[in-house]
Amino acid sequence: MRRAFYPAYEARMLRTMPTGGLPKHIGVMLDGNRRWAKAVGADTAHGHRAGAANIEPLLGWSEEVGIEVVTLWLLSTDNLNRPAAELEPLLVIIEEAVLSLADQRRWRLHPVGALDLLPQRTAERLKEAEEATRDVDGMLVNIAVGYGGRQEIADAVRSILHEAAEAGTSLDELARTMSVELINDHLYTKGQPDPDLVIRTSGEQRLGGFLLWQSARSEFYFCEALWPDFRRVDFLRALRAYAQRERRFGA
Repeated sequence: MRRAFYPAYEARMLRTMPTGGLPKHIGVMLDGNRRWAKAVGADTAHGHRAGAANIEPLLGWSEEVGIEVVTLWLLSTDNLNRPAAELEPLLVIIEEAVLSLADQRRWRLHPVGALDLLPQRTAERLKEAEEATRDVDGMLVNIAVGYGGRQEIADAVRSILHEAAEAGTSLDELARTMSVELINDHLYTKGQPDPDLVIRTSGEQRLGGFLLWQSARSEFYFCEALWPDFRRVDFLRALRAYAQRERRFGA
């Protein structure tokens, strides 16, 4: 019954969705792969593969409603401390997923994160995917791997200090010119709009450092579904909830 019902329900939601009130940039925390694997009696790698398989459908749904930027959090800086037996297969799965997206040439991929903290092979694969899709005229997809919000801000400040030193700018001069806009220009997402909506799956209701700076005025949507089970109807519900809110932008 559900399989027969959901397509009609989704179509109705799309027809009634206020197109003028949809987000331009969404951030998605793809959470719950390990719990999903445990629930189905499989190993962790199986859960990560199931999660990776759900990325392409999400991007298709986003493209369908006119979203311009999607940021996917695939691996945090904290995750880099996981045991090698879990981390290494996960990195391979991420590499394969990202290269598969690049091969389609539907979306422009942009890695965001501390690539210098990643194994060289993984960093190279991410850069290859970015280069291969540089001229693609499609939705921008930020691939957050080795990403942490605090790390991003620290990297931005470090970059500003390096530029000031190279230009011979004194610390007093830099302090006078330091601004929100200057920091924005040194983030991993420089030049991009901040996310309008951040979605986290798995029922957890915390950011964990995701887009810490950029999400200051974002709306948040927490979904109970574990990431591999996240469906188009869940995505549309998140968009509907967003469209129904009155955004105050901190006021």
